[in-house]
Amino acid sequence: MSSKVRDIKFDFVKHRNKFFAISLALIVLGGLAIAIFGLNLGIDFSSGSRVDLQSDSKLTTEEVSDEFDGLGYNPESVTLAGGGDIAVAAFKDELGKDEVAEIKNHFTELYGAEPSISTVSPDVAVDLAKNAFIAVAIASIGIIVYVALRFEWLQGLAAVVALFHDAFFIIAVFSILQIEVNITFIAAVLTIVGYSINDTIVTFDRIRENMKFEKKVKTFEDVARVVNKSLVQTLARSINTVLTVVFAAAALTAFGGEAIRPFAIALLIGLVAGTYSSLFIASQLWAVWKGKQLKKKKFAPVEGEA
Repeated sequence: MSSKVRDIKFDFVKHRNKFFAISLALIVLGGLAIAIFGLNLGIDFSSGSRVDLQSDSKLTTEEVSDEFDGLGYNPESVTLAGGGDIAVAAFKDELGKDEVAEIKNHFTELYGAEPSISTVSPDVAVDLAKNAFIAVAIASIGIIVYVALRFEWLQGLAAVVALFHDAFFIIAVFSILQIEVNITFIAAVLTIVGYSINDTIVTFDRIRENMKFEKKVKTFEDVARVVNKSLVQTLARSINTVLTVVFAAAALTAFGGEAIRPFAIALLIGLVAGTYSSLFIASQLWAVWKGKQLKKKKFAPVEGEA
């Protein structure tokens, strides 16, 4: 595959505006979807209660919902995990001590195992959301600093733009499909941040190596030639890497159960978006910015001239 890909003659930089336009159009559509549908926030970020039930036999969502209905409770959602012997019921409101005791007594008698009930207050939910945002921000700042020291600051900025591009698409799809956003979602986003930046750095490293072999890089055309050459050289690696991880994420989505499915879906979306941004967004942005930087240097007045 590598030998076949290396023979590809494609001007990636020439079509940069098409790639930018595709991403911009999808970002606008994603923004509209988020504005219209909003996010289906789990109790981690919106406060509420979670009841984990375990049984020796297979459970169904209808059975569990009926049991709660018989007690006078209406869970927001009921999902199955662990092959069907575990059920998770989510409530948007906090359960009081008496309610917790009633639910525990009922399901302990029914299934022979005491349910695990956790409650998140509004204050805790706000703190969790704030900490999740800080985690992503710190990761982004760290990436800019690392890439700036390892390569140059323009590449660090392009890499972070690509990361936010990937994270936004995960959020937009979760909004459209109304998949619950919880702590697992944040873990998936941070996983994609690490994967995407790795792919981008591999490409930037090849660009840096090819820049050394160029006798002169003084114009945007010179930069474009280096970027195109580097992308072709790393294309097979990017495709092979993403496909192996996509197969694993697809298997988790299909067979991993309800508990792990949101994480797997976020991985799938992020992997595709991350590969796209590494090839068609980060490198192209850097090429544009580098070309403008070289143009300014070319026309900058020499010291001592009027």
